[in-house]
Amino acid sequence: MNRKTLALSAALGLLVPVLAGCGGSDGGSGDGDAIVVGTTDQYIATKDGPAPLDPAFAYDTGTWNVLRQVVQTLVSVPRGGGKPVPDAASECGFTDRANESYRCTLREGLKFPGGDPITADDVKFSIQRALDIQDESGVATLVGNIDTMESDGARQIVFHLKSPDATFPYKLTTPVAGILSAKDYQAKKVRTGFDLSGSGPYTLKTEVKDNAVVKAVFTRNPDYKGSVKIQNDKVELRPFKTPDAMGKALDAGDIDMMTRAMSPEQVESLIEKPRDDIQLTEMPGLEIRYLVFDTEAPLVKNKAVRQAMAYTVNRGQIITEAYGAMAEPLYSLVPSTVATHTNPFFNKYGDGDVTKAAQLLEEAGITTPVKLTLDYTSDHYGSATQKEFETLRDQLNASKLFDVDIKGTEWSEFRPNGQKGEYTVYGMGWFPDFPDPDTYVGPFFDKPNFLNSPYDNLKIRTELIPESRKQADRSAATKTFGDIQNLVAEDVPVLPLWQGKQYVASKSEISGVEWAVNSSAELHLWELGHGN
Repeated sequence: MNRKTLALSAALGLLVPVLAGCGGSDGGSGDGDAIVVGTTDQYIATKDGPAPLDPAFAYDTGTWNVLRQVVQTLVSVPRGGGKPVPDAASECGFTDRANESYRCTLREGLKFPGGDPITADDVKFSIQRALDIQDESGVATLVGNIDTMESDGARQIVFHLKSPDATFPYKLTTPVAGILSAKDYQAKKVRTGFDLSGSGPYTLKTEVKDNAVVKAVFTRNPDYKGSVKIQNDKVELRPFKTPDAMGKALDAGDIDMMTRAMSPEQVESLIEKPRDDIQLTEMPGLEIRYLVFDTEAPLVKNKAVRQAMAYTVNRGQIITEAYGAMAEPLYSLVPSTVATHTNPFFNKYGDGDVTKAAQLLEEAGITTPVKLTLDYTSDHYGSATQKEFETLRDQLNASKLFDVDIKGTEWSEFRPNGQKGEYTVYGMGWFPDFPDPDTYVGPFFDKPNFLNSPYDNLKIRTELIPESRKQADRSAATKTFGDIQNLVAEDVPVLPLWQGKQYVASKSEISGVEWAVNSSAELHLWELGHGN
């Protein structure tokens, strides 16, 4: 199969997909004419996470992809990327040159599914609710720069910010800023279970078994008013435990499309042996993977240990062994396809330099081998994660500088453990909240941060992040973001490993697939339709 070159304006989140395969097939066995989409994302209610679909709690891509279908925001990122455009709002904009005051006017005639009209008071209630709940997931940090909100009780709301922030419109596109009804959501308490309601493109009905969603049915909301053009009446989202199970369902005709996350083996098979009945769509991706260090943990508190790991890790081998064409090396938290990216980890540490790692540890007086456990989630990021960590373990142990074990844990337990500081070194992934380099910096190094990390670089937090947000022209912040990336490479509170591409497989008669997932991994089910 011929491969085409991808073009990506990542600073704007521009999606330029490549399609392979042609032909036709029957629709999936969904409810009526529903388009059926498979995913390996899991939606589970647990003791630590009893409200998986509450916008004030949820802070992961899989759950956000459910919320985006149902909960409406004032503004949204348009198809193909670019600056936010009005959605629930008819117009929005800064009212001052300092980017500290932002005004929105709601569309006329907005209403919740029950028929109640939506006012600016509902917008204020919803965002204030997230700020008051302040969940440990860290999602409220996205709206944490709001100082006060003024509502006229009708259609106009003004946000006064604590400090200038040119990225604030992007933050209003995220589900935590979604508009909720006070009849359905309590002001200072999360909504437990799997109920979700809003004024977005769809309404939602879930089927639940053993505290987990087994089917999510999205039905077109007849009262929706916004920027989205809905191409279907109903979509089903079905979670699968493994990519193999999802692939078998596609082959059997039980689903029409496989979204995140296909396995490297599935992608390789469809690339090498194209099928007439299945279309493989390759999309630019802004996903990253990295290691997180508890910088207060005794074994890695000395940054020489973290720097030695940065010297020792060989990203190319990890990709070859675990991911193949689905990934490429990453030497900063900011991906290479995003404006302001630099390569500080490559410039400082290279790849697989065991000699320099040994010299550094010796000079620091560190006894080797350093005994560590690398923890990872066994079910959240895809089937190749285990192989990735096996390769990491083998690399570090082969250096004789480290004595490493690995341990996999299901996400429902893994994520709370990481936030509680129970891991010394652990693996995480990140999908951008919005298409701007700030999303690879602020959530990690501001306070509070979503990792609940003890690492706190005052220069980054109090000087560089605020300075970067002053720039309405984001290219003017290039030097500031470069300084941040250099400081992170020096301290190594995190160790970037790779950035990924995205692949979606679908029946060839399903249209709109190329627009259904953007470069930020946002799922736009409204783009899907029957027929080419």
